[in-house]
Amino acid sequence: QRTGTENYALRLIRALLSVNAAQPQPAAITLYFRDQPPRDLFDPALATQKVIAFPRLWTHLRFATALTQDRPDVTFVPAHTLPIAFPGPGVVTVHDLGYRHFPQAHSWQQRQVLDWTTRYSAQRAAIILTDSEATRRDLISAYHVASQKIRVVYPGVEGLTRATPADIGTMRAKYHLPDRYWLFVGTLQPRKNIARLIAAYQDWRAQASPAEQSIPLVLAGRVGWLAETLPLDTPGILRPGYIDDSDLAALYSGALALTFPSLYEGFGFPVIEAMRCGTAVLCSNTSSLPELAGDAALTVDPLDTAAISAGLARLVTDAALRQTLIERGFTQAARFTWAQAADQILHALMTAVSASRQK
Repeated sequence: QRTGTENYALRLIRALLSVNAAQPQPAAITLYFRDQPPRDLFDPALATQKVIAFPRLWTHLRFATALTQDRPDVTFVPAHTLPIAFPGPGVVTVHDLGYRHFPQAHSWQQRQVLDWTTRYSAQRAAIILTDSEATRRDLISAYHVASQKIRVVYPGVEGLTRATPADIGTMRAKYHLPDRYWLFVGTLQPRKNIARLIAAYQDWRAQASPAEQSIPLVLAGRVGWLAETLPLDTPGILRPGYIDDSDLAALYSGALALTFPSLYEGFGFPVIEAMRCGTAVLCSNTSSLPELAGDAALTVDPLDTAAISAGLARLVTDAALRQTLIERGFTQAARFTWAQAADQILHALMTAVSASRQK
Protein backbone atom coordinates (compact mmCIF):
# COMPACT_ATOMS: atom_id res chain seq x y z
CA GLN A 1 0.00 0.00 0.00
CA ARG A 2 2.37 2.67 -1.28
CA THR A 3 1.80 6.34 -0.51
CA GLY A 4 3.53 9.41 -1.94
CA THR A 5 7.13 8.83 -0.82
CA GLU A 6 7.14 5.15 -1.79
CA ASN A 7 5.60 5.89 -5.18
CA TYR A 8 8.18 8.62 -5.72
CA ALA A 9 11.04 6.18 -5.09
CA LEU A 10 9.57 3.45 -7.27
CA ARG A 11 8.70 5.61 -10.29
CA LEU A 12 11.87 7.67 -10.10
CA ILE A 13 14.24 4.69 -9.86
CA ARG A 14 12.55 3.02 -12.83
CA ALA A 15 12.92 6.19 -14.89
CA LEU A 16 16.48 6.75 -13.68
CA LEU A 17 17.50 3.24 -14.79
CA SER A 18 15.95 3.83 -18.20
CA VAL A 19 17.52 7.27 -18.71
CA ASN A 20 20.91 6.00 -17.54
CA ALA A 21 20.78 3.01 -19.91
CA ALA A 22 20.27 5.39 -22.84
CA GLN A 23 23.46 7.34 -22.07
CA PRO A 24 26.55 6.89 -24.33
CA GLN A 25 28.44 5.64 -21.26
CA PRO A 26 25.91 4.41 -18.69
CA ALA A 27 26.88 4.50 -15.03
CA ALA A 28 26.89 1.27 -13.03
CA ILE A 29 23.94 1.46 -10.62
CA THR A 30 23.47 -0.67 -7.49
CA LEU A 31 20.11 -0.82 -5.72
CA TYR A 32 20.15 -1.76 -2.04
CA PHE A 33 17.16 -3.44 -0.37
CA ARG A 34 16.36 -4.47 3.16
CA ASP A 35 13.80 -7.04 1.94
CA GLN A 36 13.71 -9.22 -1.13
CA PRO A 37 11.91 -7.19 -3.83
CA PRO A 38 9.40 -8.68 -6.28
CA ARG A 39 11.12 -9.97 -9.40
CA ASP A 40 9.46 -7.45 -11.69
CA LEU A 41 10.00 -4.39 -9.47
CA PHE A 42 13.05 -3.25 -11.45
CA ASP A 43 14.71 -4.54 -14.63
CA PRO A 44 17.63 -6.69 -13.39
CA ALA A 45 19.55 -5.94 -16.60
CA LEU A 46 19.76 -2.25 -15.74
CA ALA A 47 21.15 -2.42 -12.18
CA THR A 48 22.82 -4.70 -9.66
CA GLN A 49 20.38 -5.54 -6.87
CA LYS A 50 21.63 -6.31 -3.35
CA VAL A 51 19.45 -7.50 -0.50
CA ILE A 52 21.07 -6.76 2.87
CA ALA A 53 18.61 -7.91 5.51
CA PHE A 54 18.66 -6.26 8.92
CA PRO A 55 15.80 -5.85 11.41
CA ARG A 56 16.40 -2.34 12.81
CA LEU A 57 18.42 0.80 12.06
CA TRP A 58 18.97 -0.56 8.55
CA THR A 59 19.99 2.77 7.05
CA HIS A 60 22.56 3.72 9.68
CA LEU A 61 24.08 0.28 10.29
CA ARG A 62 23.63 -2.27 7.52
CA PHE A 63 23.29 0.10 4.56
CA ALA A 64 26.15 2.26 5.82
CA THR A 65 28.37 -0.84 6.19
CA ALA A 66 27.59 -1.95 2.64
CA LEU A 67 28.46 1.51 1.29
CA THR A 68 31.75 1.48 3.18
CA GLN A 69 32.58 -1.88 1.60
CA ASP A 70 31.41 -1.01 -1.93
CA ARG A 71 32.54 2.64 -1.95
CA PRO A 72 30.28 3.96 -4.75
CA ASP A 73 31.14 7.24 -6.46
CA VAL A 74 27.90 8.76 -5.15
CA THR A 75 25.07 7.60 -2.89
CA PHE A 76 21.48 8.67 -3.61
CA VAL A 77 18.67 8.29 -1.08
CA PRO A 78 15.22 9.26 -2.46
CA ALA A 79 13.98 10.25 1.01
CA HIS A 80 15.29 12.54 3.74
CA THR A 81 17.64 10.19 5.65
CA LEU A 82 21.25 9.66 4.63
CA PRO A 83 23.29 7.16 6.69
CA ILE A 84 25.20 8.66 9.62
CA ALA A 85 28.53 7.58 8.14
CA PHE A 86 29.37 6.61 4.56
CA PRO A 87 32.13 7.37 2.07
CA GLY A 88 31.92 9.81 -0.82
CA PRO A 89 29.29 12.39 -1.74
CA GLY A 90 25.58 11.94 -1.08
CA VAL A 91 22.47 13.21 -2.82
CA VAL A 92 19.18 13.22 -0.94
CA THR A 93 15.56 14.14 -1.64
CA VAL A 94 13.81 16.19 1.05
CA HIS A 95 10.11 15.98 0.26
CA ASP A 96 8.72 18.41 2.82
CA LEU A 97 9.11 20.00 6.25
CA GLY A 98 5.51 19.51 7.32
CA TYR A 99 6.59 18.50 10.83
CA ARG A 100 7.83 22.06 11.41
CA HIS A 101 4.72 23.76 10.06
CA PHE A 102 2.25 21.48 11.86
CA PRO A 103 4.04 19.78 14.75
CA GLN A 104 0.73 18.75 16.30
CA ALA A 105 0.23 16.33 13.40
CA HIS A 106 3.21 14.25 14.57
CA SER A 107 4.19 12.59 17.81
CA TRP A 108 7.02 14.14 19.83
CA GLN A 109 9.31 11.26 18.92
CA GLN A 110 8.49 11.57 15.21
CA ARG A 111 9.25 15.30 15.28
CA GLN A 112 12.62 14.75 16.94
CA VAL A 113 13.64 12.05 14.47
CA LEU A 114 12.46 14.02 11.44
CA ASP A 115 14.18 17.20 12.59
CA TRP A 116 17.51 15.51 13.36
CA THR A 117 17.67 13.35 10.24
CA THR A 118 16.65 16.18 7.92
CA ARG A 119 19.11 18.61 9.51
CA TYR A 120 21.94 16.06 9.26
CA SER A 121 21.09 15.02 5.69
CA ALA A 122 20.88 18.65 4.57
CA GLN A 123 24.36 19.28 5.98
CA ARG A 124 25.94 16.02 4.76
CA ALA A 125 24.53 15.98 1.23
CA ALA A 126 26.51 17.41 -1.64
CA ILE A 127 23.24 18.17 -3.42
CA ILE A 128 19.71 18.33 -2.01
CA LEU A 129 16.71 17.66 -4.22
CA THR A 130 13.30 19.09 -3.36
CA ASP A 131 9.93 18.42 -4.96
CA SER A 132 8.95 22.10 -5.03
CA GLU A 133 10.08 25.67 -4.57
CA ALA A 134 8.06 25.73 -1.36
CA THR A 135 10.24 23.02 0.20
CA ARG A 136 13.39 24.69 -1.10
CA ARG A 137 12.39 27.90 0.69
CA ASP A 138 11.62 25.95 3.86
CA LEU A 139 15.06 24.31 3.88
CA ILE A 140 16.81 27.64 3.49
CA SER A 141 14.72 29.22 6.25
CA ALA A 142 14.72 26.33 8.75
CA TYR A 143 18.24 24.94 8.35
CA HIS A 144 20.12 27.79 6.67
CA VAL A 145 21.04 25.62 3.70
CA ALA A 146 22.90 27.42 0.92
CA SER A 147 20.49 27.98 -1.96
CA GLN A 148 23.02 26.80 -4.57
CA LYS A 149 23.09 23.39 -2.89
CA ILE A 150 19.39 22.79 -3.57
CA ARG A 151 17.83 21.74 -6.86
CA VAL A 152 14.08 21.72 -7.41
CA VAL A 153 13.14 18.63 -9.39
CA TYR A 154 9.41 18.13 -9.84
CA PRO A 155 8.33 14.49 -9.61
CA GLY A 156 6.57 12.91 -12.54
CA VAL A 157 2.89 12.11 -12.42
CA GLU A 158 2.17 9.53 -15.09
CA GLY A 159 0.35 6.27 -15.70
CA LEU A 160 -3.10 7.72 -15.00
CA THR A 161 -5.48 8.82 -17.74
CA ARG A 162 -9.21 9.50 -17.92
CA ALA A 163 -11.01 6.20 -17.42
CA THR A 164 -13.73 4.85 -19.69
CA PRO A 165 -17.38 4.89 -18.55
CA ALA A 166 -17.24 1.10 -18.28
CA ASP A 167 -14.20 1.20 -15.99
CA ILE A 168 -15.79 3.91 -13.87
CA GLY A 169 -18.91 1.79 -13.54
CA THR A 170 -16.90 -1.25 -12.47
CA MET A 171 -15.03 0.83 -9.89
CA ARG A 172 -18.26 2.27 -8.48
CA ALA A 173 -19.71 -1.20 -8.07
CA LYS A 174 -16.55 -2.46 -6.36
CA TYR A 175 -16.40 0.37 -3.82
CA HIS A 176 -20.17 0.99 -3.58
CA LEU A 177 -20.04 4.58 -4.81
CA PRO A 178 -22.87 6.60 -6.40
CA ASP A 179 -22.81 8.39 -9.75
CA ARG A 180 -21.75 11.73 -8.23
CA TYR A 181 -19.35 12.26 -5.34
CA TRP A 182 -16.78 14.66 -3.96
CA LEU A 183 -13.38 13.03 -3.58
CA PHE A 184 -10.43 13.27 -1.24
CA VAL A 185 -7.41 10.98 -1.77
CA GLY A 186 -4.69 10.62 0.85
CA THR A 187 -3.86 9.30 4.29
CA LEU A 188 -6.64 10.18 6.73
CA GLN A 189 -4.82 12.30 9.32
CA PRO A 190 -5.15 15.83 10.76
CA ARG A 191 -2.38 17.33 8.58
CA LYS A 192 -4.58 16.72 5.55
CA ASN A 193 -7.17 19.11 7.04
CA ILE A 194 -9.83 16.42 7.06
CA ALA A 195 -11.79 17.96 9.94
CA ARG A 196 -12.26 21.31 8.16
CA LEU A 197 -13.05 19.56 4.89
CA ILE A 198 -15.81 17.58 6.60
CA ALA A 199 -17.13 20.71 8.33
CA ALA A 200 -17.13 22.59 5.01
CA TYR A 201 -18.91 19.70 3.33
CA GLN A 202 -21.56 19.71 6.05
CA ASP A 203 -22.03 23.48 5.69
CA TRP A 204 -22.37 23.16 1.91
CA ARG A 205 -24.76 20.23 2.25
CA ALA A 206 -27.01 22.17 4.61
CA GLN A 207 -27.47 24.89 1.97
CA ALA A 208 -27.50 22.72 -1.15
CA SER A 209 -30.53 21.76 -3.19
CA PRO A 210 -32.24 18.45 -2.31
CA ALA A 211 -30.68 16.78 -5.35
CA GLU A 212 -27.20 17.96 -4.40
CA GLN A 213 -27.53 16.96 -0.75
CA SER A 214 -27.28 13.32 -1.77
CA ILE A 215 -23.72 13.83 -3.11
CA PRO A 216 -21.38 12.18 -0.58
CA LEU A 217 -17.82 13.09 0.33
CA VAL A 218 -15.57 10.10 -0.38
CA LEU A 219 -12.46 9.96 1.80
CA ALA A 220 -10.21 7.47 0.04
CA GLY A 221 -7.08 6.30 1.81
CA ARG A 222 -5.78 4.40 4.76
CA VAL A 223 -6.16 5.64 8.32
CA GLY A 224 -3.14 7.57 9.63
CA TRP A 225 -1.87 8.86 12.96
CA LEU A 226 -4.48 10.67 15.11
CA ALA A 227 -7.28 9.63 12.75
CA GLU A 228 -9.37 8.83 15.83
CA THR A 229 -9.64 12.59 16.45
CA LEU A 230 -11.38 13.14 13.11
CA PRO A 231 -15.19 13.13 12.67
CA LEU A 232 -15.09 10.33 10.10
CA ASP A 233 -18.54 9.00 11.01
CA THR A 234 -20.28 12.24 9.96
CA PRO A 235 -23.39 11.68 7.77
CA GLY A 236 -22.63 11.82 4.07
CA ILE A 237 -19.06 10.53 4.44
CA LEU A 238 -18.02 7.37 2.59
CA ARG A 239 -14.74 5.62 3.36
CA PRO A 240 -13.76 2.99 0.78
CA GLY A 241 -10.31 2.54 2.38
CA TYR A 242 -7.08 2.17 0.46
CA ILE A 243 -7.69 2.20 -3.30
CA ASP A 244 -5.95 -0.35 -5.50
CA ASP A 245 -3.63 1.23 -8.08
CA SER A 246 -5.67 -0.32 -10.86
CA ASP A 247 -8.80 1.53 -9.65
CA LEU A 248 -7.30 4.95 -8.98
CA ALA A 249 -7.82 6.45 -12.46
CA ALA A 250 -11.47 5.43 -12.44
CA LEU A 251 -11.94 6.83 -8.93
CA TYR A 252 -10.59 10.22 -10.00
CA SER A 253 -12.42 10.17 -13.34
CA GLY A 254 -15.78 9.46 -11.74
CA ALA A 255 -15.57 12.26 -9.18
CA LEU A 256 -17.41 15.56 -9.38
CA ALA A 257 -14.16 17.17 -8.19
CA LEU A 258 -11.11 16.45 -6.08
CA THR A 259 -11.27 18.32 -2.76
CA PHE A 260 -7.74 18.69 -1.37
CA PRO A 261 -7.50 21.58 1.13
CA SER A 262 -4.41 20.07 2.81
CA LEU A 263 -2.62 22.20 5.38
CA TYR A 264 0.82 21.47 3.97
CA GLU A 265 2.23 19.52 1.03
CA GLY A 266 5.77 19.24 -0.27
CA PHE A 267 4.20 17.98 -3.48
CA GLY A 268 0.50 17.15 -3.70
CA PHE A 269 0.38 14.14 -6.02
CA PRO A 270 -3.45 13.83 -5.93
CA VAL A 271 -3.82 17.31 -7.45
CA ILE A 272 -1.87 16.40 -10.59
CA GLU A 273 -3.27 12.86 -10.71
CA ALA A 274 -6.82 14.25 -10.74
CA MET A 275 -5.92 16.68 -13.52
CA ARG A 276 -4.53 13.84 -15.64
CA CYS A 277 -7.86 12.06 -15.24
CA GLY A 278 -9.93 15.04 -16.35
CA THR A 279 -11.26 15.96 -12.92
CA ALA A 280 -11.71 19.48 -11.58
CA VAL A 281 -9.64 20.33 -8.50
CA LEU A 282 -10.23 22.40 -5.38
CA CYS A 283 -7.05 22.75 -3.31
CA SER A 284 -5.26 24.95 -0.78
CA ASN A 285 -3.61 28.23 -1.66
CA THR A 286 -0.64 27.45 0.61
CA SER A 287 2.65 25.47 0.57
CA SER A 288 3.44 23.88 -2.80
CA LEU A 289 -0.14 23.56 -4.04
CA PRO A 290 -0.51 26.93 -5.86
CA GLU A 291 2.86 26.27 -7.48
CA LEU A 292 1.69 22.89 -8.78
CA ALA A 293 -1.87 23.82 -9.67
CA GLY A 294 -1.17 27.10 -11.48
CA ASP A 295 -4.42 28.42 -12.93
CA ALA A 296 -5.86 24.91 -13.32
CA ALA A 297 -7.49 24.62 -9.88
CA LEU A 298 -9.86 26.53 -7.63
CA THR A 299 -7.67 27.49 -4.66
CA VAL A 300 -8.93 28.38 -1.18
CA ASP A 301 -7.59 29.24 2.26
CA PRO A 302 -7.36 25.84 4.01
CA LEU A 303 -7.99 27.46 7.41
CA ASP A 304 -11.26 29.06 6.24
CA THR A 305 -14.09 26.52 6.41
CA ALA A 306 -16.50 28.98 4.78
CA ALA A 307 -14.13 29.43 1.84
CA ILE A 308 -13.90 25.68 1.31
CA SER A 309 -17.68 25.39 1.49
CA ALA A 310 -18.09 28.25 -1.00
CA GLY A 311 -15.65 26.49 -3.33
CA LEU A 312 -17.78 23.36 -3.26
CA ALA A 313 -20.86 25.45 -4.04
CA ARG A 314 -19.14 27.06 -7.04
CA LEU A 315 -17.95 23.77 -8.47
CA VAL A 316 -21.25 21.94 -8.15
CA THR A 317 -23.29 24.71 -9.78
CA ASP A 318 -20.85 26.07 -12.39
CA ALA A 319 -20.35 23.44 -15.09
CA ALA A 320 -18.45 25.95 -17.26
CA LEU A 321 -15.91 26.51 -14.46
CA ARG A 322 -15.44 22.78 -14.01
CA GLN A 323 -14.84 22.35 -17.75
CA THR A 324 -12.35 25.21 -17.82
CA LEU A 325 -10.42 23.70 -14.91
CA ILE A 326 -10.46 20.30 -16.58
CA GLU A 327 -9.02 21.67 -19.83
CA ARG A 328 -6.35 23.69 -18.03
CA GLY A 329 -5.61 20.67 -15.86
CA PHE A 330 -4.62 18.49 -18.81
CA THR A 331 -2.09 21.13 -19.89
CA GLN A 332 -0.74 21.67 -16.37
CA ALA A 333 -0.35 17.96 -15.61
CA ALA A 334 1.65 17.37 -18.79
CA ARG A 335 4.52 19.36 -17.24
CA PHE A 336 5.32 16.61 -14.73
CA THR A 337 7.12 13.62 -16.27
CA TRP A 338 9.42 11.02 -14.70
CA ALA A 339 11.77 11.08 -17.70
CA GLN A 340 12.41 14.79 -17.13
CA ALA A 341 12.87 14.26 -13.39
CA ALA A 342 15.24 11.33 -13.92
CA ASP A 343 17.31 13.27 -16.43
CA GLN A 344 17.73 16.16 -13.98
CA ILE A 345 18.63 13.84 -11.11
CA LEU A 346 21.13 11.85 -13.17
CA HIS A 347 22.81 15.18 -13.98
CA ALA A 348 22.82 16.06 -10.26
CA LEU A 349 24.48 12.72 -9.41
CA MET A 350 27.16 13.21 -12.05
CA THR A 351 27.75 16.77 -10.81
CA ALA A 352 28.25 15.49 -7.25
CA VAL A 353 30.78 12.93 -8.49
CA SER A 354 32.72 15.51 -10.52
CA ALA A 355 32.83 17.97 -7.62
CA SER A 356 34.07 15.24 -5.28
CA ARG A 357 36.89 14.25 -7.60
CA GLN A 358 38.05 17.84 -7.91
CA LYS A 359 38.57 18.18 -4.16
